[in-house]
Amino acid sequence: MGTMVTNSWRKYVTPCWRPSVLRQGENCSNKVGDLSGRVDRLWWYKDIGLHMYGELSMAVIQANNVLEDQCQVESGPMSYMEAGPRGTFVGIYDGHAGPEASRFINNNLLENIKRYTFEDREMSADVIKNAYLATEEQFLSMVKKQWEIKPQIASVGSCCLVGVVCDGMIYTANAGDSRVVLATIEKSGKQVKAVQLSDEHNASVESVREELRSLHPEDPNIVVLKHKVWRVKGLIQISRSIGDAYLKRAEFNKPPLIAKFRIPDPFEKPILLAEPSIHVHKLQHEDQFLIYASDGLWEHLSNQEAVDIVHHSPRNGVAKRLVKAALQVAAKKREMRYSDLKKIDRGVRRHFHDDITVIVLFLDSHLISRSSFQGPILLMKGAGVAPGDADA
Repeated sequence: MGTMVTNSWRKYVTPCWRPSVLRQGENCSNKVGDLSGRVDRLWWYKDIGLHMYGELSMAVIQANNVLEDQCQVESGPMSYMEAGPRGTFVGIYDGHAGPEASRFINNNLLENIKRYTFEDREMSADVIKNAYLATEEQFLSMVKKQWEIKPQIASVGSCCLVGVVCDGMIYTANAGDSRVVLATIEKSGKQVKAVQLSDEHNASVESVREELRSLHPEDPNIVVLKHKVWRVKGLIQISRSIGDAYLKRAEFNKPPLIAKFRIPDPFEKPILLAEPSIHVHKLQHEDQFLIYASDGLWEHLSNQEAVDIVHHSPRNGVAKRLVKAALQVAAKKREMRYSDLKKIDRGVRRHFHDDITVIVLFLDSHLISRSSFQGPILLMKGAGVAPGDADA
């Protein structure tokens, strides 16, 4: 099992970073607490912290034998140029068939974004798209190098959800079925509305199946209904990802990769895509917060349910509160009590719910409007969960 970052996160900070998550005059002891987050059996969480444009809350719960979800938040320069764009970056990487792809993205994608931002001198949708594709190429190159000694690496992939709040804009990129939802106050001022900012690429969605069929008109089995679930080539539910080399390049669709990951039909062009769908939203005064989460949360909560929970709850610990709400629904679906679900250990727990990662980013319109604001500099990574004694 991976090891969560439970010691100082400063080891991840390059020398140009000042390790501070506090604005001047704020009290660390009652405002932020520890900088690294906490481990509590199957949980990793950061109840409250600060980013450039407000507060944040993070939580992860493990269900798989090895945690396949990874996440990161970084607030500060978005390029290698100090005078360049500054903002807050959020990444949620929902791995499948193993943790290697999500860990790789956690270590490389943001660096690629910074490199392209430096080259283009600005943040843009093209910067993020090019960073995705560069990360994909880097991962596939690693697969090729390890193919003879570790062929199963060709079967590992990850959904990839990225959010960048920068220069008054929210950039959202997604490959897979994670999701980000924006909470915005309606004109009446009485209700908070959930607005989904990301497209999902799951074969359960009819438009995704139609896209796959249009891209592969020669293949009548590009999507198959298997055990009442739509799957790409009968194997995987998502149509976009980073990794899954066996469905990207035919050279990996053969032994020594184990038979269950190989498909009988030869192919020339990639079956899955790595290019993300990208949306750009101009920040409005009515925009209150963003909920970034892996599919494990959205399997049990609707967009509006999640927004309502955050809106009506204290900010401190609200990400963990969202995860618990999803777990309570998961337990109810299996006609069991939440208290009994808490006793189930990793591995077996995957039969009840997936790994779940949630990052709630609150948006302070006063800070966003201050174009010269330097803000706190923060880097946090959720990279694994260590076992403990407390209940999950």
